[in-house]
Amino acid sequence: MPNTDELKAMLDNPDDFGTFGRFVETPVEEMPPQMREAFDFTEKLRGLVPGPHKIWAANPSLLTTIAPIGAYFQTKSTLSKAEIEIATCVVCGHWRSAYSSYEHEKIAEALGKLDPANVEALIAGLPTVFDDPRQQIVYELSSTLAAARVVPQGLFRRAQQLLGDAGISDVTVLMGWFTAVSLTLMAYDVPSNATGLDQ
Repeated sequence: MPNTDELKAMLDNPDDFGTFGRFVETPVEEMPPQMREAFDFTEKLRGLVPGPHKIWAANPSLLTTIAPIGAYFQTKSTLSKAEIEIATCVVCGHWRSAYSSYEHEKIAEALGKLDPANVEALIAGLPTVFDDPRQQIVYELSSTLAAARVVPQGLFRRAQQLLGDAGISDVTVLMGWFTAVSLTLMAYDVPSNATGLDQ
């Protein structure tokens, strides 16, 4: 059993932590060419290199493949920004990812289209209700899928009527996307207040 000084030294070891959770970012000016190309590609595509993208930059091929999916949801999705945040907050809360839950609580509330109490309920996994029928069906569908439940035929029909097959596909792929985001952030133990390098 380590004594108090040994335990403190173990906990204070800077090698145990990186610049973004456990991840040690490479400063832009020190990136190898392929990493820099992927980083620049993502920045041009999204206007910034957000949270998990900082980590995915360590695998440039993955980053250039996956970054367009996130950009799709920012610019071309059939879902509104509020609907995207509903499904996103359900997934972030499901995985209990500190960083993404905190970020998307702020983003969802900043939209001004979602009641903060609803956003809190989404992240906490508590029941809630939306006045907008499309928002309600996105909530019901994403909550059902996050709970690994069978989507009942009636729920599916209502989702199809309100969102269409394109919208249902958007919800499911968005949930997969944010599962990848959340698991990446959790694997690297990224805390809610992480900032990473300013680059």
